[in-house]
Amino acid sequence: MSSFVLPAATLWQRELVRFWRQKSRVLSVVASPLIFWLLMGYGSGDLARYYSGTLVLTVMFSAIFSTISIIEDRREGFLLSMLVSPAPRTSLVLGKILGSATLGWIQGLMLLIFAPLAGVTIGLMEIVPVIAAMFLISFTLTGLGFAIAWKMDSTAAFHGVMMLLLVPMWMVSGALFPMATAHGAVKAIMWANPMTYSVALLNHTLGLPNAYPGAAESLIVTAAFGIALLLASGMLAAQQSTRSAA
Repeated sequence: MSSFVLPAATLWQRELVRFWRQKSRVLSVVASPLIFWLLMGYGSGDLARYYSGTLVLTVMFSAIFSTISIIEDRREGFLLSMLVSPAPRTSLVLGKILGSATLGWIQGLMLLIFAPLAGVTIGLMEIVPVIAAMFLISFTLTGLGFAIAWKMDSTAAFHGVMMLLLVPMWMVSGALFPMATAHGAVKAIMWANPMTYSVALLNHTLGLPNAYPGAAESLIVTAAFGIALLLASGMLAAQQSTRSAA
């Protein structure tokens, strides 16, 4: 058990230490979604409508910035040293994802202080489900970023792919308009989009309207997507270590 937990905990701590040395990342990740939310919310007169989507957007931006470290680690040779170590590959992957997910979770929690502006009251009974849902969403989006970054050699290419993939996913997740008002192919895409269930999960925990799909369905899909991405990332790491050993 220690051979699995220790490498994961070490990599988790490494991500937090690296972030602490780059505090400017907090401003860039939190400020952009916050400005977007205020402009959209005040412009439409409905801050509550975009609140959960803004929380997901903050976590998504953090996932993009945090998983860039995988490309940097490859260039510096740290990634190769990880792969040739005797530590289980799933442990290494879990540590990297947990570290980045923790950072996204913390930055998402910062926006909870603006909940009163959206007319959202988070009581003691709601705070635990809210922070748990935010961590699950952060873990899932970070896992997606990890799987994409693992195959990339260029940060520019990674940014391009992430923005091309994640931003459209967010736009049709219910963050901008509810599924009930969507038509045709867009509505079908929203049903197939895992991020739709992440936004709905936050809507349920925050007690916001347009909480659709249902709470149980949203929780199951988000958790299953996160687990699938963790397993897929572990397989990618195992394949890379096999090639490195060869």
